[in-house]
Amino acid sequence: MLPTPRHRRTHRILAAAAGLATVGALAAAMPASAGQDRSNPHHHPGSGRYQDVQLLSFNDLHGNLEPPTGSSGRVTELQADGTTKSIDAGGVEYLATHLREARQGNKYSITAAAGDMVGASPLISGLFHDEPTIDALNKLDLDVTSVGNHEFDEGAKELGRLQNGGCHPTDGCYDKKAKFRGADFPYLAANVTDEKTGKPILKPYWVWKKNGVKVGFIGVTLEGTPNIVSADGVKGLKFGDEVETINKYAKVLQRQGVKSIVALIHEGGAPASTAYNYDCDSPGAGDGISGPIVDIAKNVTPAVDALVTGHTHQAYACTIPDPSGKPRMVTSASSFGRLYTDTTLTYDRWTGDIARTAVKSANHVVTRDVAKAADMTSLISKWKTLSAPIASRPIGYIAGEIGNAGNESPLGDMIADAQLAYAKSVDPEADLAVMNPGGIRAGLTYAASGSEGDGVVTYGEAYTVQPFANTVNLVNLTGAQVITALQQQVSGANEAAPKILQISKGLTYTLDLTKTGAARVVADSVKLNGAAIDPAATYRVAMNSFLAGGGDGFAELGKGGDVRVGGDDLAAFESYLTANSSATAPYPVPTADRITVVR
Repeated sequence: MLPTPRHRRTHRILAAAAGLATVGALAAAMPASAGQDRSNPHHHPGSGRYQDVQLLSFNDLHGNLEPPTGSSGRVTELQADGTTKSIDAGGVEYLATHLREARQGNKYSITAAAGDMVGASPLISGLFHDEPTIDALNKLDLDVTSVGNHEFDEGAKELGRLQNGGCHPTDGCYDKKAKFRGADFPYLAANVTDEKTGKPILKPYWVWKKNGVKVGFIGVTLEGTPNIVSADGVKGLKFGDEVETINKYAKVLQRQGVKSIVALIHEGGAPASTAYNYDCDSPGAGDGISGPIVDIAKNVTPAVDALVTGHTHQAYACTIPDPSGKPRMVTSASSFGRLYTDTTLTYDRWTGDIARTAVKSANHVVTRDVAKAADMTSLISKWKTLSAPIASRPIGYIAGEIGNAGNESPLGDMIADAQLAYAKSVDPEADLAVMNPGGIRAGLTYAASGSEGDGVVTYGEAYTVQPFANTVNLVNLTGAQVITALQQQVSGANEAAPKILQISKGLTYTLDLTKTGAARVVADSVKLNGAAIDPAATYRVAMNSFLAGGGDGFAELGKGGDVRVGGDDLAAFESYLTANSSATAPYPVPTADRITVVR
């Protein structure tokens, strides 16, 4: 959920070692619980009238070709006795095998995705402008996907190149033998239009056809994409209302005789449990899920038969009533390729529509106990070889796993401290630093990922944590503005889904979750080095360029004065870790005790 991935620095390094097409045509596993199985078909399977269509779906892959590590590579499974267990999951070598096995025996099978296939990617993909992920998705036989906010990290022209192919305009071709051919599948962007022409920048919909069966797909991203992507990434674009757009194109499809319709929506919800197989229809339909997708689902036209969603990185398979009160399937498959959803759409050949009473859906774990797909292993090996000289370089040592979970995370503290240290090196007057949690894409894992040894942090691992080309900026803010910015964590655009800033050493305050809105931040508790923040005083604050632009709903941070644009944020983190750790004195795991939380 962040701005431009980092390519400016690393691609220059790769250009010599590794060696645009015009965008023009932009416009052209525990079984599911009883509550998750919606099957109650009023027909005989295999009869001439009805045809079951398999819809396999996933979302928010974010270029995770290799198995993600730490908590990012595990899912929680609810057991029959009410306990839970953790399962290692993810990796395209395993995802490919699971999808291919799931398709066996299903002649009518479609594979779709709900955005953020690329962006905020690990180094093996991000270093190459995510060409490796597009190649992997082609091999996965992905049929169609919506765009997500991260598809705009490098702007519409780069998204067009990922769709249509061609060498990167700056870094050229990485494969000297074969030019990048782009995606074999269509990216759908129904609600993303050119400000000047008013037309969608990519196809708004796509129709899958086989032996008289027709299923239409409409793809949208969240309307709030400009709030969570850098301004350059969405320049010249307009993002429309999700519901209005879907309803508009559903009518277009119906006029073309397509009555079976699926919406691919890069917006999601939050189930009451983190277990992937939690029954979010208990006690009633959709009762176990909240968030933006609920309102969207309740207002999208009944002409749409199912909603495949994403963005929140959560797992659910719920039935949320449509505007007519009829139950409709809404699904999401977590993130990073750890799950896939298998939905059965029963197509009525007489009406051309889906028999909703026969729709069933469940999420399945991409376990790592199956054979690896050889073609994916080969693909990963190719790109790892190219990236290895950069990725394997050690940059520091840690004493244990440093996670990125929680309101205040150990890694969040560490990154904020690194940015403050950098800020002080260029301006001794720097007072504090703040870091947005969405910019910390993974934790630092203690166990070795390769041959580097336990506790060794490589450049590739650090890149996975901060895969954006942000700079560390310094701005002047009054104490009153600092307090307002902290209040914006839990109010306004962030009230429904708080974004708790990670803060540098010396800054402390109380977060009272028993209150609502801005009152959750106890204003008189905000202190710097033990002294209360003076509303009238001026403070020199370090933050990444995304926050300095008011990103993630922190408008107050965008009002800073005397702006100084600093160096790369990953370079700042690398320098800090290198200077403060060694093999004999690894960096200790931060205690994450700067924010006092009252519940």
